[in-house]
Amino acid sequence: MVESPLAVARTGRIYLLDVGLSTYPEHNGRILTCQPDGSDIQELITNIRSLPDGIAIDTDHQHIYWTNMGVPADNDGFIQRCDLSGQTHTPKQMTIAPKSKKLYWSDREGMRIMRANMDGSDIEVLYQAGTTDTDRQDAQNWCVGIAVDEESKSVFWTQKGPSKGNKGRIFRMGLDKQDTDIQLLLDNLPEPIDLELDRASGTLYWSDRGDPPHGNSVNSVALADVSANNLQPKVLVRKLHEGIGLALDLKNDRMFFGDLGGSLYSANLDGSCKHTIFPDIGGAVTGVAYVPKVESEDKFKHA
Repeated sequence: MVESPLAVARTGRIYLLDVGLSTYPEHNGRILTCQPDGSDIQELITNIRSLPDGIAIDTDHQHIYWTNMGVPADNDGFIQRCDLSGQTHTPKQMTIAPKSKKLYWSDREGMRIMRANMDGSDIEVLYQAGTTDTDRQDAQNWCVGIAVDEESKSVFWTQKGPSKGNKGRIFRMGLDKQDTDIQLLLDNLPEPIDLELDRASGTLYWSDRGDPPHGNSVNSVALADVSANNLQPKVLVRKLHEGIGLALDLKNDRMFFGDLGGSLYSANLDGSCKHTIFPDIGGAVTGVAYVPKVESEDKFKHA
């Protein structure tokens, strides 16, 4: 019998972004947090007017990082940081490489994969899909989701393609800037967005906001099949409403994901036992992050 993710010990904390589309034209985005069962929901930060999209948690220093898309046509996106309590310190998907202490993120209209130190210094461009305004008009060049594996020294990312266009792709390259070997892992996907990686099992997960039957879904693929050139993606969860944010809780064999319809869900990693945590948060869910419970209850205010 497959166990429901809610039957697992209710530990840890979910952090999610509301991009603020429901308050148009003001775009009052929010950062929220709740228990994995949806209880104790709190607003940490409100009135974010720059379209927050990707979120990552630095548990060592108790910081939340998030990306702000800004005006998509302009080169004005930026990254912010705050405490887990919501106190702001410094003025598309993002992830943290804990060993190297680096932030990695995708720049959609910038058509780039980038990284920097966690204080914002030493910004680097690792990959550039295009450089001209004509390139920027082609959504196949838009980099969106990102995941990093420091053990294999690899970075993975999605290029979503046009809306519902079935031209989405997932790539991989080395973390060393001198390694220019870029590998196309999957193509002809509906519209792949956020990425997550289970390093132990070598499984890559992603959300897709494209059309059914393969879009509006959460998917996975076993990376062990790359060398045999036999990648077989699996659709794990269907019937999302523009699926975006995705986070894994590997210890409890579950995942959390959200959509632009404003819903937050959980399911087992194999896609079974899908459960709606919130049918509608009153906004549109973009980024989702999960922080496991720490041994010391006092280490984090919201742990």
